[in-house]
Amino acid sequence: MDNQVFRETYGAINERFCPFEKSILTNQCACSRAERFCIAEREGVHCKADEAQARCVRLLELLRAKARFALKTASHSSALPHTKAMRVQVGGLRGLFAALDPSAAIPTYIDDVNALVEAAVKRFGSLDALPFTSIVQKVAAYQGRRPFRERRR
Repeated sequence: MDNQVFRETYGAINERFCPFEKSILTNQCACSRAERFCIAEREGVHCKADEAQARCVRLLELLRAKARFALKTASHSSALPHTKAMRVQVGGLRGLFAALDPSAAIPTYIDDVNALVEAAVKRFGSLDALPFTSIVQKVAAYQGRRPFRERRR
């Protein structure tokens, strides 16, 4: 399938995109509000709730802004490369989990993004009040999967 045709079809089908799509598609997390769909041989994820999507979009905006130094990016308007986007998404969710329960072991798989974000809003009052210092530490510490050629060594 041509990339341009795919992007057009994707945009038409996926009106309410999932901000954590990369993390969900790489099996780093799941969400009770996410639903997978297929276009030809490609997969996508959309959100089933406007409010949940808006909350997740805001969380990612805040994480990206607060983690700019850790990610070594100057601009906050351009798209991040895949590895840095994964660091923000997965590292941010793990940091959020740790902020909610510092004594618990941080899971490698987040069961429900929506429940985690709702619990954070309930505990801290708003997304702006999250303890970003400790959350950004987890973003900086996150290391994704090594490339295949490095795993073979």
